[in-house]
Amino acid sequence: MVTYPEAMDVVFKALADPTRRELLDELFREDGQSASALGARFEMTRFGIAKHLKLLEDAGLVVTRRRGREKLHFLNPVPIRLIHDRWVSKYAEPWAAALSDLKSRLESPMEKIFEIYIKTTPERLWEAITDSEIRSKYQFGNTFTSDWTPGSRFQMHNDKAGAPLGEGENIEVDPPRRLVQTMRALWGEDVKAEGTSRITWEIEPVGDSCHLTVTHDQLREGANDQLYGGWPMILSGLKTWLETGEKLTTPGSLMYT
Repeated sequence: MVTYPEAMDVVFKALADPTRRELLDELFREDGQSASALGARFEMTRFGIAKHLKLLEDAGLVVTRRRGREKLHFLNPVPIRLIHDRWVSKYAEPWAAALSDLKSRLESPMEKIFEIYIKTTPERLWEAITDSEIRSKYQFGNTFTSDWTPGSRFQMHNDKAGAPLGEGENIEVDPPRRLVQTMRALWGEDVKAEGTSRITWEIEPVGDSCHLTVTHDQLREGANDQLYGGWPMILSGLKTWLETGEKLTTPGSLMYT
């Protein structure tokens, strides 16, 4: 099993190369691209581009999905969020400046994919996703009310808000493996206007850990980034809570608690 320091070493190695950083910038600009589409923007052989993409994938910075005959590449900003949470609060501005573009420019049409490895069991991870009290510890103090059955409704609340912050339907409930939900944000008129999107949680056991993938899709092109921009911080907080029993203390994590 790869340890946390070893995993961070892989991420830093991947980010050290300027071509790989440019590839990430391209995925910031337009997510879900094929290797050939990405390669057309570089004076490099297709083999060279594939090698760089494989290193980014191994570092967890890029996630791939098959769409018909094409293999598409998506940005996964969660490892960058973990670096930010570990070091920015200690060393502040130099790290914040270096990582700001990578962690904040998350706009892309239609679909966002986030991956993270957490040292826990599928059952405990499922509980952390569906238990309202636990959920509030890593998702900005928000609580969720639902009976978590297929076809049931859920609402998201916060003690500091006078009305629900979100609502949706639990389309597929398969504990402790898969949860598919619709989601309509209600915390402001700008996000209400975005309508309904879909969130899929997928849990895969890997040794003594779990591979968690969160896919947020059915977003309109150019959708408000409030809908999906918080996922790296949420998943980083989830990992921190399950592995250490502590809450994140970064300013964004404490914003609504």
